[in-house]
Amino acid sequence: MGSNLPGDYPSVELLLEAAVSALAGSGLTLVKRSGWWRSAAWPDPRAPAYLNGVVLVETALAPREALRAAQAVERAFGRTRGAPNAPRTLDVDLVAYGRLLIAEPGLETPHPRAHQRLFVMGPLAEIAPAWRHPRLGGTAAEFAASAPIGRDARPVRPGG
Repeated sequence: MGSNLPGDYPSVELLLEAAVSALAGSGLTLVKRSGWWRSAAWPDPRAPAYLNGVVLVETALAPREALRAAQAVERAFGRTRGAPNAPRTLDVDLVAYGRLLIAEPGLETPHPRAHQRLFVMGPLAEIAPAWRHPRLGGTAAEFAASAPIGRDARPVRPGG
């Protein structure tokens, strides 16, 4: 999940913390979460910087229902869909759903580009370094070391 617009919150970090809490009310039970990682906006670094993180959840929801639940949380936090990669209050992606390989209109797991993005693989490697990509075979730690997009992504330190 990530954001670069605080919406109705005093900061992007507070919006993201509230969004993590909101996931639980949508049938997605938090198991573990990463810290927040800051990176320049991509592909346009002139846009506000992003905070991103990864949450590991358990759910009884089917994959499409889990995606709908995530999108409902996005909407509750003011997300509107416009141009791809545009600034947004909240973006919640389904990076993977267990070991399932899904390729359907509007739903692909694992996420087709997550392994290329340090702002996804870095936080994932923080909480599950041995997670193995069900299609490509590499681990989160390996992808974090080689991801070509978002190479400036760094964990946010207290006060950072």
